[in-house]
Amino acid sequence: MERRTFIRLVGLGGAAGIIAPQSVLANPPSMAGGVYYTKDAPGRWSKKVGGHLPHIEVEKGPAGTRIRVVTSHEMRGCEHYIIKHVVLDGNYRFLMENRFDPMKTKAPVSDFDLGRYAGRIHVLSLCNIHDLWLNVAEV
Repeated sequence: MERRTFIRLVGLGGAAGIIAPQSVLANPPSMAGGVYYTKDAPGRWSKKVGGHLPHIEVEKGPAGTRIRVVTSHEMRGCEHYIIKHVVLDGNYRFLMENRFDPMKTKAPVSDFDLGRYAGRIHVLSLCNIHDLWLNVAEV
């Protein structure tokens, strides 16, 4: 790829990263099946729900809340894998993420310490082939 083309694409990607989240998150429920997929709106990936929808386990203790996110998806190196898990708060603001190394990670499992956070969380699981999946839990 030519250097000028690369720089142009990076610039466009950066601009999209600034502009798109505002338009996407302004009305999140309407985006299911478009920007992200859910159990109830799997879009073109209706047969892929079981292996892509993140499962959320909540554990409350005296020190706060911890969650474990598991995506029942095999990790086949760079060929097909879960890229990362992302946790957003009830207002779709970023809380934390865990990225996976497709050459080292055996299973896409993430443990997050939410501290004293209470309320709704949105958890995303990103597959390199089958897009972005969203699940919700109350903590």
